[in-house]
Amino acid sequence: MSTRVKWPAEFPDCAGWAGEMAERIAAFDWTCTALGPIERWSHSLQSAVRFVLASPLPLVMLWGKPGTMIYNDPYAAFAGGRHPFLLGKPVEEGWPEIADFNRNVVDTCLSGGTLSYKDKDLTLLRSGRPEQVWMDLHYSPVTEDDGRPAGIIAIVFETTEKVLAEQERRVAEEKLLRLTQTLEERVAEAVTARVAAEERFRQVQKLEAIGNMTGGVAHDFNNVLQILSSNVELVRRATRENPALDARFRAMSSAISRGSKLASQMLAFARRQPLNPRTLNPTKLLESMSELMSRALPETIELNVSVAQDVHNVKVDRNQLENALLNLVINSRDAIDGAGRIQVDVSNFIGKDRLASGSTLPAGDYVKLAVTDNGKGMSETVRARMFEPFFSTKPEGHGTGLGLSMVFGFVTQSAGFIDVETELGQGTTISLYFPACDGEESADERAANRHALHGGETILVAEDDSEVRLAAIDMLAQLGYKVLSAHDGDSALAVLQQDARIDLLFTDVVMPGTVRSSELAAIASAPPHRAAVVFASGYTRDIIFHEGRLDEGVTLLAKPYSLNDLAAAVRLALDSRK
Repeated sequence: MSTRVKWPAEFPDCAGWAGEMAERIAAFDWTCTALGPIERWSHSLQSAVRFVLASPLPLVMLWGKPGTMIYNDPYAAFAGGRHPFLLGKPVEEGWPEIADFNRNVVDTCLSGGTLSYKDKDLTLLRSGRPEQVWMDLHYSPVTEDDGRPAGIIAIVFETTEKVLAEQERRVAEEKLLRLTQTLEERVAEAVTARVAAEERFRQVQKLEAIGNMTGGVAHDFNNVLQILSSNVELVRRATRENPALDARFRAMSSAISRGSKLASQMLAFARRQPLNPRTLNPTKLLESMSELMSRALPETIELNVSVAQDVHNVKVDRNQLENALLNLVINSRDAIDGAGRIQVDVSNFIGKDRLASGSTLPAGDYVKLAVTDNGKGMSETVRARMFEPFFSTKPEGHGTGLGLSMVFGFVTQSAGFIDVETELGQGTTISLYFPACDGEESADERAANRHALHGGETILVAEDDSEVRLAAIDMLAQLGYKVLSAHDGDSALAVLQQDARIDLLFTDVVMPGTVRSSELAAIASAPPHRAAVVFASGYTRDIIFHEGRLDEGVTLLAKPYSLNDLAAAVRLALDSRK
């Protein structure tokens, strides 16, 4: 409960007021302050003190030049640990950390001015530590009886909580705005990525459908070529004494070779080409290919080959890789009008690094083979179709349109990746990425010793196409072999079960019947025959190879094959069995 303050009789205006600050003001010795003894206070000063004490707002009065402080109970609560020390003290002594600010307030208001601050940022000492606070401050002069400004009334509201809340709101809003913006960007990126992924998926589906059709066409085409090739060679051997026919035989053989190459490229695109991967050293490969690539270019085009040091080995089909690089160089050549340059670079690559197109490879070490030219580049329309078979921007009769499709099929079938960077009018870079291999380099089997191409062993020919079968029988017979034949897997199995003298099974990969060629080969190579096996096909359909690679120990003769090809494959298989 508050008690009544007993004010001096000379101080009637404040008599009757209650409260802690009223008691303190009445009991305080004001003699040595700018206000002087309480009993001598003027009516104006008494009225100002009465106004301060009666207000429910935090008020402080600064009197005289020193700014001697008189304040009410709400201000005492605001002052915290500085109360009651502040009572009767000059303002600069009571609040030394903001002395300059308060000196300006006193000087301004004693000159008749007023000051007002909204959310004023100040640093006050609280609990012995600097603390940032915000205040609403309003200062007005108080006049003496003679009308001159003698003091200042200050209304003080601390707004720290409100300001901090506002700051937090502006921050949780800025973050939300950034999040919204980022979300919009992420959504846009996701949509773009999805559109690109869907487009890639459609492209893959289209290429897969074309590949399946192409593979089937190549199979039938190769059987036709095989019939032509075999009969041309047989007729040629039968008419060796007629040199006038040599030119015609050469023309027919050349046409068959072109058809065979075309079918091979179609199978490569379809990823149905059986690969024979071996560990290769890219440095040695490029050294052996430099002259070949140079011969494919006119003198007006400069070729530079750069192989980084310590390039990893790769495990790929050497012939197919050489063909792929040569195809890229020839494509670059055709993209250059007149003088220009082609750069072939080989280097190591880490899967986590981003490709030029923006995509990334699975984690791991790779070898990158890049062919760059300063030719005319490609439009987006051309780039979107560049790997389709038979698509070409070259004039009629200048290419089949299978070069890049063959490269695409070979690289994909070899667990590799292709990246294309092109700009119309500036040039193109096509990069091939193959998984690195730690194995030792394999010997080049193309330099293997040639064996005698004739023999007297017994060979079982299993082929469902009667014309292909008859041609194969004739060629093997001319090579001195004893030949048995079967038109499907079931009839071939019957021969194997009846005759124990089979030395080699020569079978087409895909045949009608309940017995598959792979099962037939397993039976023939087991006791009692222990026969060698040579497969022949224009389209393997994954029966004798997995993930695009020939099974270990499999000998495959691709259609169309020549008499020499057949002789070498059969003799090598027979001798390897021994």
